[in-house]
Amino acid sequence: MTLADKIRKFERELRDHYNTDLSTPELRRRANVYNLWFDHAALRILWTNFFQIAPGVWRSNHPTHRRFAKMKAMGITHVLTLRGDKPTAHYLTEVESCRELGLTLIARRLHARKAPSREEVLAVIETLRTIPRPFVMHCKSGADRAGLASAIYLMVIEGRPVEEARKMLSLKYIHIRKSKTGVLDHLLDVYAARNAREPIGFEDWIRTEYDADRIKADFRALPWWRR
Repeated sequence: MTLADKIRKFERELRDHYNTDLSTPELRRRANVYNLWFDHAALRILWTNFFQIAPGVWRSNHPTHRRFAKMKAMGITHVLTLRGDKPTAHYLTEVESCRELGLTLIARRLHARKAPSREEVLAVIETLRTIPRPFVMHCKSGADRAGLASAIYLMVIEGRPVEEARKMLSLKYIHIRKSKTGVLDHLLDVYAARNAREPIGFEDWIRTEYDADRIKADFRALPWWRR
């Protein structure tokens, strides 16, 4: 085992030690450490990446309990997490916060550094179509997955053009196109080019033509991409 492998193993084991459930006081203490430092909640106490994208619809980074309480005071009733529902410390803490505050939590999964599957995109679309407003959608930083979901909302629910919707992925939200998260921009680039040739709705394109593996392969072939 190389030194680099040993360091990665140590880091993984350290994260696993703190990424626990909330079933005992000691595990809750570890989970709080994980959320604050490993999941970077300490940065999100003041930095919110919180923006309204449509009437009754907001995007955000992963809120703290105090921020969830402020959102409820604003009238927000539903929360859509794009981080999935695996029993991680951050998800279990969010479940607890939403339950205590009377917020309805819905979990779907997108990815920041790879093209989502057709099924994942369609599940997000169906949720955006049915979730009651006012609601907030969030990922970890509020930059990438929340940006893609916001773009999808504008195109599918609000009927906005892709040229407008793609602005949801921008430096304004700390999204960096020339990074591995640029695969999300590339997804919209491929759709925009296809739509320019012959108009097709984004949801129809996802259902009938979208190929996540092709999106990934084409993105990795871009000259600035580095493995």
